[in-house]
Amino acid sequence: ADALRASLLTGNAPGNDMRFYWEKVESERNFANKVWNATRFIMMNLDKADASAAALLEDAGLCGTADEADRRRREGRKDDSVGKAMEKLQLTIEDKWILSRLNKLTETVTRNMESFELGIALDNVTGFIWDEYCDWYIEMVKPRLYSETDETKTAALWTLKTVLINALKLLHPFMPFITEEIFTNIQDREASIMISAYPEVREEWNFTEEEGRVESVKEAVRAIRNVRSEMNVPPSKKASVYVVSASDKVLETFGATKNVFATLCGAGEVFCQKDKAGIPDNAV
Repeated sequence: ADALRASLLTGNAPGNDMRFYWEKVESERNFANKVWNATRFIMMNLDKADASAAALLEDAGLCGTADEADRRRREGRKDDSVGKAMEKLQLTIEDKWILSRLNKLTETVTRNMESFELGIALDNVTGFIWDEYCDWYIEMVKPRLYSETDETKTAALWTLKTVLINALKLLHPFMPFITEEIFTNIQDREASIMISAYPEVREEWNFTEEEGRVESVKEAVRAIRNVRSEMNVPPSKKASVYVVSASDKVLETFGATKNVFATLCGAGEVFCQKDKAGIPDNAV
């Protein structure tokens, strides 16, 4: 039902006749599977969280219960639970990047809905969840989740869960069944996604600088993947990658994301330096 509903909205403008394609329904079914598998991955890692991490995640919260949120709104009090959570968690550059992207998505989709651009709104939500959240962010945080010593693992879990819940709320008008099922299983602070608070743009999630820095890392990863593909380098083959730049800011960016960068581009080791000293002559 969700796949059919979404397929009738995707790529269609109001007032236009449309053709029915099974391929579109199958594509939306595949997207629903993608969301389902991402949820299973998050819940599996939440179950593995140790007692201290679990306590911090619970304390960090996800805006409290629906009744508490309604009471705060009626009394004109600002909900600062998310802000307090961010103070306790060691958010990394990639965490800030996805929160900033979620902020922009919320603003864009809200504007689309208010203008009755339903197909465009769904395309924006789908693109964010499939590309930025699943294909990029989840892959970025895997090294942190699989490490026993990484102190930012709790921040990764909180960000994964927070972004997914907000993305589900934006997706809910288009895919109501799967989003309700996931929402009621991944959190217990709100009884139903249908009566939960709609996502709002948060000033504390505007990380313009971090967003730009991660986008530059993504661009480099794409370039390296293209080179590996053109040269038929198998995924199992790990290469040494040298980041050469006279800019301290560029070197700082790649230094801060070295583990993420190495994982995404299939590198065995990453060197950040200001010149080409020590780089083999046969390097690509």
